[in-house]
Amino acid sequence: MSESAKPQAAAAVARPSVLSLNINSRSALYAAYMPYLKRGGIFVPTTKPYGIGDEVFILLSLMDEPGKLPIAGTVVWVTPGEAQGNKSQGIGIQFSKDESGQTAKQKIENLLAGYPTTRQTHTI
Repeated sequence: MSESAKPQAAAAVARPSVLSLNINSRSALYAAYMPYLKRGGIFVPTTKPYGIGDEVFILLSLMDEPGKLPIAGTVVWVTPGEAQGNKSQGIGIQFSKDESGQTAKQKIENLLAGYPTTRQTHTI
């Protein structure tokens, strides 16, 4: 096999997919936040196929907060299209253990402090 005919080596590591999520209210934040994950996480509606373990990067806008929070994470939940209970199609992302993930977790939990916890969420 000639050099030019050899298959491309899988040496190039796939870069994480970048997702953008804008949350405009506490109720939307409550529905998307996944507090039961050790490092916290968030549900991102998407029709793009992802698998458990995929690495992603989120640009998260929270209500009146200035700027976007850049967060690295890993897909830990997948809700397929036409899921039971009219759940939104998308993925649950666990925040990374680095500073970006922990900053996001703290900021979200501060925004949700005192919010009623009896409402339905996108995941559980």
